[in-house]
Amino acid sequence: MTRGIIYLMSIAVAGLVKIGKTGTGNYHERMRFLEANGYANVTGLKREFAIEVEDYDAKEALIDDIFAKARVGTSELFALDVDLAKQLLAAFEGTQVYPSLARESKEEVFTRAVGRHRRHAEVRRIPNGTYRLDYKPRGSRQTIHVLMRVEDGELSIQAGQHVSTSTGKGLPAAVRELRDRYVDIHGLVLEDVRFDSPSAAGSFVTGGSCNGWEAWKGEDGRSIGTYR
Repeated sequence: MTRGIIYLMSIAVAGLVKIGKTGTGNYHERMRFLEANGYANVTGLKREFAIEVEDYDAKEALIDDIFAKARVGTSELFALDVDLAKQLLAAFEGTQVYPSLARESKEEVFTRAVGRHRRHAEVRRIPNGTYRLDYKPRGSRQTIHVLMRVEDGELSIQAGQHVSTSTGKGLPAAVRELRDRYVDIHGLVLEDVRFDSPSAAGSFVTGGSCNGWEAWKGEDGRSIGTYR
């Protein structure tokens, strides 16, 4: 049986992935080409996972069958959650090529993908609309209202709103980076910012740890946690 590599790449277009195959000796060159030139008029390709397997032609055919309804025409593009695709590839027997085992084992990749896919599925249950979070900045009597937009599972806080100017120890590092990039010294949000969870969006607003499923509320006053 022929050995080869099956790889998964995310794309600049949310909800779209590329799943392909290549010979063992061609993998790095193929990745560099796709990242530099794109594929089928789609750019922003980024490697997510790759595994070297036996009989890679048959395994790619199996993937095509499983995700047939998500396939875009006859291309190697699929309208899939990247973590769902990663779960399947990480379940194959074989040697993980990307990411390196020193960085993350195949079991860790699988476990993290399962958790992220589950959280993404929960977020997609939130109905489209606008949700509000109310908070009082430290030392202030004034309540601040911030709006979050939900559209087809995409969460965003729009530019022009004000968030807390202070940050606490419980603020996740990824959210801290977003605040450093998109919030000025007065708490003004400079650009629209997207999030993958209500809690990340809540932490962005409050500057500390936040259970966004409870903090964000709809027009009826109910927390979005009711949709989980």
